[in-house]
Amino acid sequence: MDKHPLPQGKLWLVGGGPGDPDLLTLRAARLLESADLIVHDGLVGAGVLALIPPHVERISVAKQRSRHTMKQEAINALLIRETRAGRRVVRLKGGDPFIFGRGGEELDAARDAGIACEVVPGITAAAGCAAQAGLPLTHREDASAVSFVAGQCKNLTDQDWSGLAGHGRTLVIYMGLATASAIADKLIADGVSPGLPVAVIERGTTADARVLRTLLTDLGDLVAREQVASPALIIVGKVAARADALDCLGAPGLIASLKDMACDS
Repeated sequence: MDKHPLPQGKLWLVGGGPGDPDLLTLRAARLLESADLIVHDGLVGAGVLALIPPHVERISVAKQRSRHTMKQEAINALLIRETRAGRRVVRLKGGDPFIFGRGGEELDAARDAGIACEVVPGITAAAGCAAQAGLPLTHREDASAVSFVAGQCKNLTDQDWSGLAGHGRTLVIYMGLATASAIADKLIADGVSPGLPVAVIERGTTADARVLRTLLTDLGDLVAREQVASPALIIVGKVAARADALDCLGAPGLIASLKDMACDS
């Protein structure tokens, strides 16, 4: 029997940023080079994955709507098993691990298993995509509060979103393409103006990003009409009128009307 088992390794939950490898933190880049194993999501940018040295083992646990290559419980078990085997394991996630990345669940699992775990933050999609689009999430004239929500939650119509969008607020919706029409209907039913500006940012921070702008009432139609594909972010609020974006409503004078709305009290 081996009386000298391998020393316990360490697990890092690492944010891979919104896609552009230049937005990766120095800490994250160093960990990619020194890891024994990298377990990564499907939303991690191709440029980021290209930074992984060839000798480092990688496992994809990409998730898509209604179809997962590996369930979360199995991912947790994989991370714990490989770390206990003495390996330096990096769990690489798109954006930031603690913003819709299920990093909290994986940290809980690591703590319960008694393994060392460190969290390395990343630039979340909201910050990265908005910056590329020249869209300030807060602005002294338009918004002093920002909310992040997941658009694919179960029982969307039963969720309490009152107060998340409207005057002085910006609402950022992750994973909301499939439910864009329902989201618009819900917000309007909750009293949000149908004429509130909306920006949709597709493949944000990458070279082929698209920034589309319309009004809340047109959100669902826009997504279908322009065939917007994941990953994409939806931003609702007066600040969306400030984005460098393509006018996709198709109505004459839209840009002027958006500017007028931004100036209204």
